[in-house]
Amino acid sequence: MSGGALAGLDEHQLEAVRALRGPVVVLAGAGTGKTRVITHRIAHGVDTGAYSPGRVMAVTFTAKAAGEMRGRLRALGVGGVSARTFHAAALAQLNFFWPTLAGDTAPGIVDNKVKLLAHAADGVGLSPDVATLRDVASEIEWRKVSMLSIDEYAAVRPNGVGRLGTERVVALQQAYERLKDERRQLDFEDVLLACAGMLEAEPQVAKAVREQYRHFTVDEFQDVSPLQNRLLELWLGDRRDLCVVGDASQTIYSFAGADAGFLLDFDKRFEGARVVRLETNYRSEPGVLGVANELIRGRPGALHLTPAGFREQTAAEETIPTVTAFDDDRDEARTVAARIGAQIAAGADPRDIAVLYRAHAQSAELVAALSDAGIATTVLGGRRFFDMPEVRQAVMELRAAAVAPLESGLVDTVRDILRSRGLTDDPPEAGGALRDAWEARAALLRLAEEAPAGTTLRSFTDELTARAKTHDEPALRTVTLATLHAAKGLEWEHVHLVGMAEGLLPISYATTFEQVDEERRLAYVGITRAGRTLSLTWARGVRERQPSRFLREIGNGTLRAVGASGRPGAASRSAARPSASARVDGGRVRR
Repeated sequence: MSGGALAGLDEHQLEAVRALRGPVVVLAGAGTGKTRVITHRIAHGVDTGAYSPGRVMAVTFTAKAAGEMRGRLRALGVGGVSARTFHAAALAQLNFFWPTLAGDTAPGIVDNKVKLLAHAADGVGLSPDVATLRDVASEIEWRKVSMLSIDEYAAVRPNGVGRLGTERVVALQQAYERLKDERRQLDFEDVLLACAGMLEAEPQVAKAVREQYRHFTVDEFQDVSPLQNRLLELWLGDRRDLCVVGDASQTIYSFAGADAGFLLDFDKRFEGARVVRLETNYRSEPGVLGVANELIRGRPGALHLTPAGFREQTAAEETIPTVTAFDDDRDEARTVAARIGAQIAAGADPRDIAVLYRAHAQSAELVAALSDAGIATTVLGGRRFFDMPEVRQAVMELRAAAVAPLESGLVDTVRDILRSRGLTDDPPEAGGALRDAWEARAALLRLAEEAPAGTTLRSFTDELTARAKTHDEPALRTVTLATLHAAKGLEWEHVHLVGMAEGLLPISYATTFEQVDEERRLAYVGITRAGRTLSLTWARGVRERQPSRFLREIGNGTLRAVGASGRPGAASRSAARPSASARVDGGRVRR
């Protein structure tokens, strides 16, 4: 087993996997195999007897990532490891210890913070609109993960929210907390606060938790908040057996309390910590990496990504990233749709193509243009696959059919049931609910076709149920549209990053150096999603936008300017050239 855990790893990955005792910090660039390193390190620890699976906690930030981690560990022959989000781990500890400490069950969890805020607003004579309530909810979340009281919050956020001045925001937050207490509920952030408070106040609880979990691994450590870091410290106690993995250049949640300082200063806070750098990228062509490196060069914690040895060290002409300027957004969307159509006609799988943008509002024009071109799309952030009515109905019928013996094979049975629900051999015209439903049913059929030989209908439906619980959703044969935030952690062969203009990326309200730097990291995340080809586009629009400063920072040495037709175009070459009004600050072009 130990050989399996060490197989197929490069020199630096092996260094990280063999570093079984903490403290260890793995600085892992995009596409360098960080999840592989995390799971193989745990498997190697179990194989060698250094770890007992039940005493390992692997923490990540999404239920989907935790489910993927558990799946990879199972594939390595390792079971029993606790792979959870911070919130899931904290909630499990609260539910376990609360009855003993309080003589009652733990409080319920608020299922809709905005709705509860609306009720609280009624109680204090306020009537903010839904958008304002959402912003206040975000402020509550930021305050709590930053470990601030309401009074402390008011001192550092004196500008209020929307039309609500600071006094009214404070009054609304106080009313929200009172109403929550009256209903005996905790919100998402309270779960972490309550767990941390329990560990601080109850030595026996802290002792039990530290006895249970001896070895900690934290993924995406650049995204931890002060509250999450404090909870991690309480889980650890005075021990040092901790491995953290992250990339400061992918810190894109500072607005929600993420603090990359915990990653960047790890070796200072943990004296003698082992530092491993993963900079060999297995995802992207050299041209894509060149753009990414230029954009993030010189930023704190920046890693220099290099292509894996099996790739050519220089980009082929067809894989050099391109930049194109357009007169308006519609022209940009239609041309991007035409380019995607050409990629599909040349043999690209729609699932390997993504269009990325800064804000959801940019998606409407793109969806329309792709629909007009006959290209089906999926917009990330919409309904989850297993929540779609068509999928739920199909799974219910499949489970019902599994009760009786099958008259035909698994694939034929699944196909017959899906055809009764509307699946046809050929898809309907692109766009709209009918195409979405067809793509969902077709994805279920593909899952049946890909199932191992001998799979029964019952085991197939059990697998569907398990996938639904872990958010392990099949990829539809559609082009993906996603915001840059939603794209983090994903990858595609072909990426079209649109809206590379001032006011869109960086977004207009990013005015401070720190805010613009976060926008740069967002652009970096989008660029590093691309495997083979990368297209950057922007449109002047009616407000005469200027090309994004990020295009000028990347420079025309790493981007190939092309016209809307795809041929080199002088009209767009200026997109990668610093303007006369730009100034150089610290070796980087800034406006």
